[in-house]
Amino acid sequence: MPRVQRWYMEEYGKIKATFNPPPDCGTIQQNIEGFLKNMVSQKKADGVVFGLSGGIDSVTVAYLAAKVFGKKALALVMPDSTVSPSSETGDALKVIGDLGLDYKLIDIDVIHKIYSNYLEPDELALGNLRARIRANIIYYYANLKNYLVLGTSDKSEYLIGYFTKFGDGSADVLPIVELYKTQLREFAKFIGVPNNIITKRSSPNLWKGHYAEEEIGISYEKIDTILYCIEDWDNFTVEQFLDKVTGISKKDVEKIYQMYQNTRHKRILPERVGSKYGNF
Repeated sequence: MPRVQRWYMEEYGKIKATFNPPPDCGTIQQNIEGFLKNMVSQKKADGVVFGLSGGIDSVTVAYLAAKVFGKKALALVMPDSTVSPSSETGDALKVIGDLGLDYKLIDIDVIHKIYSNYLEPDELALGNLRARIRANIIYYYANLKNYLVLGTSDKSEYLIGYFTKFGDGSADVLPIVELYKTQLREFAKFIGVPNNIITKRSSPNLWKGHYAEEEIGISYEKIDTILYCIEDWDNFTVEQFLDKVTGISKKDVEKIYQMYQNTRHKRILPERVGSKYGNF
């Protein structure tokens, strides 16, 4: 084996040793709960509000919010009955019952149809519109109740921009954004999220039959490995490392790397003229 490739394999072994073990879930839970308490106190808010779809990300946030804030945590279940599976709504409502959360169930179908009557048709844009309608409703209740909005993005989806800008990407606080999807599954299990939620396929439900891994075309196990190397490995290069050492194809590595690079605008505040061209 060439010396360079052996060195890369040794380095990747160190990465796997850091990344692969289940996270220290007890410490993570304490840190997140303390963070949420501190944010609400610091911002002088009266509680928190979040969208609850029935998927692992939002259900994990629901479990955390219920423990920290009790009835001062408002869950908004907002299916579009034309595209959202009834099983997803059922899962969300069961979680609410189990946790005793305050909630509202709002079908956004009529709102979406009214918008659609005035807009030219496009499946992707109209799908993202569903996420932006939900964000409007969440912030309505945040405004009404003086609540902070909890985002439900995990680190995997956040880093590749797999969320709708000013839709489900809108939040005041991101409690689970430091956990990759594969780590989140372990953490969710630790805090008691039901197994059927943990094992179900991730789906934004922006249109019928919409599943995350199918749309991206790569499993979360591979996505997380690639992202971890991009974020935490200083010597990362597409050519010399991942496709040769991990067995992940160069095509998949390049796709995730491009998603990571091309969606940076989703993860920063809007550019200001003064920041580029000096003050007026």
